[in-house]
Amino acid sequence: MQFAPLIKEIGRGSKGARDMDGATAETLFGAILDGEVPDMELGAILLSLRIKGESAAELQGFVAAMQSRTALVAVPDGPRCVLLPTFNGARKQANLMPLVALLLAREGVPVLMFGRHDFDSRESPFALLAALGLPVSATVDEATTQLASTRLAALPLSALNPGLDRLMALRPRLGLRNSGHSVAKLLDAAPGRSVRVIAVTHPEYVLSMGEALLPLTTNNGRALLMRASEGEAYAHLRRRAQLYGYIDGVRQDLHPQDTADIDWPLNTACEADSNAALIRAMLAGDEPLPPRIAEQVTALATLARQ
Repeated sequence: MQFAPLIKEIGRGSKGARDMDGATAETLFGAILDGEVPDMELGAILLSLRIKGESAAELQGFVAAMQSRTALVAVPDGPRCVLLPTFNGARKQANLMPLVALLLAREGVPVLMFGRHDFDSRESPFALLAALGLPVSATVDEATTQLASTRLAALPLSALNPGLDRLMALRPRLGLRNSGHSVAKLLDAAPGRSVRVIAVTHPEYVLSMGEALLPLTTNNGRALLMRASEGEAYAHLRRRAQLYGYIDGVRQDLHPQDTADIDWPLNTACEADSNAALIRAMLAGDEPLPPRIAEQVTALATLARQ
């Protein structure tokens, strides 16, 4: 693949750049994931896409390339497996993503947490899992066994898609996120047996990710699109609930009656041991369960059992 002519098209700035078609985008992203793009050209491509933004066709091509290189986890009989990505960690408040996972597993819904962490300014979600006594599997086979026995497993992204993990690891070096961070939210480790959870922070991504999910869920797909807390896959405790379900390519508003924010105290216990203690207290009923978390768990359990 010739990269210079491609960079010339996508690198003309936000107004002059041209979008790639889906097939070209798939070929390019496949080459990136396979490590076939030299460093200079890779940097130019990633920054060009960052400035231009990914079109719907480009994002679909990127996802196709990612999926063809993603290892798959076997899901036990019963409900679908909820996929909870974690790429940020806690900064100002406790990370309740593992609470969502534990509540679902308690109801018999399998959950796979997956991701990576490279933020020096945030508390690692993997340190939190360790503090909770939740093992991180080294391989996909180990995660499959864990799902079958406990309905709960965790994997580093490197075990599912090494090329995507390497791409996301460039963030500290480049100083910016890249297209890999958007694509990783759409990773499906169990096509046809999963519920993807796509957690977005900024309102514009509700629109772009929503557009991407319509074709991606057409073939027996399920997904939940939601506004996140600090980029993690659990509902914001105060904001108006935005829970959009995608079932067979059709969007459903899973929380239409709620139109206002709520006043809920934000717990700042984001250090791993304190965060873990808070989650254990909520599971035991010693601390109140935030309404937004209960709503998210109900929505995911419903999607998983359909």
